[in-house]
Amino acid sequence: MEEGLSRGSLDPDPIRLFEHWYTAAIETALPEPNAMSLCTVDDEGQPYVRTVLLKLFDREGFVFFTNFESRKARQIDRNPRVAALFPWVALARQVQITGRAERIPTAESLRYFATRPRGSQIGAWSSPQSQVISSRSLLEAKVAEMKQRFAQGEIPLPDFWGGYRIVPSKIEFWQGRESRLHDRFLYTREGDGSWRIERLAP
Repeated sequence: MEEGLSRGSLDPDPIRLFEHWYTAAIETALPEPNAMSLCTVDDEGQPYVRTVLLKLFDREGFVFFTNFESRKARQIDRNPRVAALFPWVALARQVQITGRAERIPTAESLRYFATRPRGSQIGAWSSPQSQVISSRSLLEAKVAEMKQRFAQGEIPLPDFWGGYRIVPSKIEFWQGRESRLHDRFLYTREGDGSWRIERLAP
């Protein structure tokens, strides 16, 4: 609830402001500060939401990784318009991102995949994400199979796994205030790449 937000104190670049808030969330030792709720929509217009982990961000957008055969990936491939939310409740802060998701180059996915713990690499090869399975034992058997298959040497990047970058068109910063009179500022990307900033009523 602290000092709130004022128009004059905002960074003109929302990515820099996000970095500042994200660093504060890390330094406050919030659990999983990189957890974001990701919303996608199916062919019938039904929204789906789940939590994914932000792994990279830069001036181009916000990157997460997944199985390309998962439900969210299939929905993104058909309708790339997505929304994401960072709910930093303990700081009375939220960041909402609206934009389009696009696959990142394979080389970028490979660089990240190589940094994952070996167990997570095995897991990426083992799980037919979002598909119906009859029992956990089948999943565990697949894990055992992949451990044997990749017992020696480095584990390669699966061709069905990689990253998406959310390229933002809008980013809203929400700071909680007393009496529900919160501060909300919306950054909207203009055609020339600059950002328009507007205050929203709480």
